[in-house]
Amino acid sequence: MAAKLKKGDKVVVLAGKDKGKQGEITAVFPKENKAIVDGVNIAIRHQRQTQTSQGGRMPKAMPIDLSNLALMDKNGKATRVGFRTEGDQKVRFAKTTGDVI
Repeated sequence: MAAKLKKGDKVVVLAGKDKGKQGEITAVFPKENKAIVDGVNIAIRHQRQTQTSQGGRMPKAMPIDLSNLALMDKNGKATRVGFRTEGDQKVRFAKTTGDVI
C-alpha cells in the first residue's frame, strides 16, 4: 500500500498535547505506523557525557502516531490525502484543493 505521509511532508497535529502544532516529517516508521515530526512530541532524555559530547538533559522528538497527523495543503489547512493516476503515474493529491502533492 502506498504511503499517504512521507518524509519531508508538512503536517499538522490533530490530537494530543501538541494539537495544532505544525512541522515537517523527518522519519517515518511504516511497520509501527508512527512518524517523527520536527518540534512536536518533545521529551527530555538524559545523555551520558562522552569524550566528544556534553552530557545532560537533551530534548528529543519522539514518534507520534500517523492517525494524529494530517497533511497541510497550500492554504495551510489540514487535508486528507487521495491517490489518482495521471497518465501512467500514481500521484498523491490533497482532497481539499485537488492539487498534486
